[in-house]
Amino acid sequence: MSETMTYFKKCNSCKKEVAFNSTYYVCSVSTCNSQRTGLTFCSVSCFERHVPGARHKDAAAIEKKAPSSAPPTTSTSSASEGRPRRRIISSPPTSHANHVNSSSQVPSEVLIVASKLKNYIKVRSDMNTSASVIDILSEKVRRLCDEAIDQARSEGRKTVLDRDFK
Repeated sequence: MSETMTYFKKCNSCKKEVAFNSTYYVCSVSTCNSQRTGLTFCSVSCFERHVPGARHKDAAAIEKKAPSSAPPTTSTSSASEGRPRRRIISSPPTSHANHVNSSSQVPSEVLIVASKLKNYIKVRSDMNTSASVIDILSEKVRRLCDEAIDQARSEGRKTVLDRDFK
């Protein structure tokens, strides 16, 4: 069930179809022409409509040539069915995880902004804050982060989310 593309891309400004084997334009600014963003314009005037909204200081329209035809598609891939491909990375062996946690690469510096914490306590209770509180709170934050890392890893994710903090 594969669909054949009848055009290369659509113009990001006017939404016209950019035909295969035709000229199109891209923005010279890297954030606009990256693979993820991939802004495409059918004409220089469409590109010029893009520039004020993007707030570029210095941008140019780069002329490109569209490919002569669509790349072949396979009907068995999940990407052709409209679903993104997702890979689940298995968690490393526990011995490796313990080795990483015990290594000297794990930072042990202060994780709490002392001035913000002291100001909060002062405004909330009109009390002062001892300097030793910062180290204790940093250690508690490290412990919470380690638990959240383990939770994300057990679910096969490589991103710690808010729900990983209990």
